Amino acid sequence: MFKYVKHTNYPVNIKKKDLRMAKYLITQFGGANGELGAAMRYFSQKFSMPDDFGKSLLNDIATEELGHCEMIASMVHQLTKNASLKELENAGLGSYFTDHGKGIYPIDASGVPFTVSYFAVTGDPIADIVEDMAAEQKARATYENLIDLTEDEDVLRVLLFLRQREVVHFNRFKELYEYYKKKGY
Repeated sequence: MFKYVKHTNYPVNIKKKDLRMAKYLITQFGGANGELGAAMRYFSQKFSMPDDFGKSLLNDIATEELGHCEMIASMVHQLTKNASLKELENAGLGSYFTDHGKGIYPIDASGVPFTVSYFAVTGDPIADIVEDMAAEQKARATYENLIDLTEDEDVLRVLLFLRQREVVHFNRFKELYEYYKKKGY
């Protein structure tokens, strides 16, 4: 069961419009290494974990990743707020606007829509957890690339928070991996 709390894990309050950054940032919503894929990966994999410890951990992290989706979507919305059609076109977002208006749609920075092929569920706890650790590292690397693309302190604070959560998730998955290896899975 989920309990929705009407605030994000970290405050998102971006004051300056930056359409270029919004175009890059959307990749952490719907890109191959983004939060939506992570949430769906962990939620789907939890069912084949061999015990309640693993199921609970994957469910907890999946739920947190959904919260990260909300944070990224909020950032993109705030970065594009009050943008004119001309500004959107000049930023290379004319095609996005054509299909989605100013709605938030899961795509990567190149405009490729989200697909479930971004993640795997093997049914093998060890294989899935190794994939999860790799996914967290790829998301961390993407956040570091995004951090390099902005000087806006409001954006940087949120990106640094999200990057650190990737490190925490990696460590939690590593602990679960070691626990299952000891148990002989």
